[in-house]
Amino acid sequence: MTFSARAQRLLPDRCARTRHDGAVLARFKDLCLDAADPLALGGFWARMLDGDVADAGDDDTRVDPRSARSNAESIWVNKVPEPRVGKTRVHLDLRLADAGPVALLADGARLVREPSGEATWWVLEDPEGNEFCAFPAREGTRPGPFELVVDSTDPVAQATWWAGVVGGTVEDEGTYAGVVGASGFPWDYWVFAEVPEPKTVKNRLHWDVDLVDPEPTALLAAGATLLSEPLDEAHWWWVLADPEGNEFCAFAPRPTG
Repeated sequence: MTFSARAQRLLPDRCARTRHDGAVLARFKDLCLDAADPLALGGFWARMLDGDVADAGDDDTRVDPRSARSNAESIWVNKVPEPRVGKTRVHLDLRLADAGPVALLADGARLVREPSGEATWWVLEDPEGNEFCAFPAREGTRPGPFELVVDSTDPVAQATWWAGVVGGTVEDEGTYAGVVGASGFPWDYWVFAEVPEPKTVKNRLHWDVDLVDPEPTALLAAGATLLSEPLDEAHWWWVLADPEGNEFCAFAPRPTG
């Protein structure tokens, strides 16, 4: 996990912006979190996000924040057999309701690192070891997630690729790049933060997209890798990976009428 997410955005004259106005290939759908115990982990994230836990079937759960502005803010918590290994390469940044994370710690979060120097945020982890960052309350913002942060060896290339998939504006800010205004994306920033090491193990947190077309042909032509085809009517999505190997699920449009 990288801890270089920003509490303050850089001034406009310090970053290069590129708008992707072409037709989007997909729309951001939601997040999915692997878990050994979806009920317990779903309950934890419901406390962090002031949400409700729904039974998603097959021992899975779904966290629905009460203040969500769209279904894209939901987190599906899915049971997996394998334990968590390696670093956290995808995480959420949360804006606190208070000056510090006392309430989050009381609700089960574990402290990994206190603010230090220019790093004005706390690093916390959930009961299964997934790290996330907590930023002090700031006037004019609401509590809850405001950034999705992804480790990357080439942040500009990653942000540009994803902007080509879901639209938006790429902001190149040196050691990290972000996508703003992506189709369906529910938070302020989608950040790709530079790290030296490449991805080597499956991400415990991944995102889903809704395809524009019935199949992911355009995504594959753009550089996505096919990991698995739909299994059956109950598992009707493709599992793909982006150019740096980040897994994501792609859902075909549902028939209407």
